[in-house]
Amino acid sequence: MRLRLLIRRLTVSAPRMAVRSAMPWPFRWLALAIVFGFCAALALWAFEFGKDIAGLERGSKQELQQVRTELAALQVELVAVKTAHEQAQSVANTVDTLLTTEKVAQETLLAQNKQLETENRSLRDDLGFFEQLIPAPGGGGIAIRGLQGELRNEHEIRWQVLVIQANKNAPEFNGQLELSFSGLQGGKPWLSTLPGGPQAVKLKQYGRMEGVFELPPQVVVKGLSAKVMEGSVVKSVQSIKL
Repeated sequence: MRLRLLIRRLTVSAPRMAVRSAMPWPFRWLALAIVFGFCAALALWAFEFGKDIAGLERGSKQELQQVRTELAALQVELVAVKTAHEQAQSVANTVDTLLTTEKVAQETLLAQNKQLETENRSLRDDLGFFEQLIPAPGGGGIAIRGLQGELRNEHEIRWQVLVIQANKNAPEFNGQLELSFSGLQGGKPWLSTLPGGPQAVKLKQYGRMEGVFELPPQVVVKGLSAKVMEGSVVKSVQSIKL
C-alpha cells in the first residue's frame, strides 16, 4: 500500500503543486508601477535629450515665428490690396458718373443748339417777311413781295408767297394765287401747277401762304412762278429761278 502511494506520487498522476511567492500582491503591483514609471521617465529624458542635440525644437520655434510673421505681413498686404481695390472701384464709379453726366450735357447742348438753329431760321424768315412788308416807293395795290422755293430731298419743293396790299384803308382783297413749276423731265421741258389748282387769297393788309409740292420722278426743277389774280385780271406776277 505504501509502495503504491509512493509510486503514485512519483508518476504523472501525482497531485499538482503550486509555488507561491512570499511577497504580498500589493507590494508586487507597487514594484511593477515603479519599474514602468522609471522606464517612462527614462524614455522621455532620452526624447528631450535627442531633440536638444538635434536642435529640432529650436528650429521649429523659429520656423513657427517666421510663419507667423509672414502671415501677419500677408494680412497687412491683403488689407492694403483690398483698400486699393475699393479706391479704384470708387474712382471708376466716379468716372462712370462723370462720363454719364458729360454725355447727358452734350445731348442737352446738341438739342439746345438744334432748337436755337430752328429759332434763328424762323427769326430770319420773319425778318425777311417784315422787310418785305415795307411799301416800295410809289407802289400801291396788290403786289407779290416775297416768293421762295426750297428743294428738299430731291422729291419735293417747299414754297412760300407773301402778298401785300400797300394802300391804306384799302378794302379787303379776294382773289386767287396760281403757282407754276417749270423744269425738265427726262431731258424734255416740263411744266406743272398745284394739284388743287389756284388757291384763294383773302387779305386786308398782307397774307402769307406756303405749302409743299411733290415732284414727279426724274424731274429737275428750274423755276417757280406766282400769279395773283382777281377774277380774270392779273394783279401781280413774280418768278424766280431754282
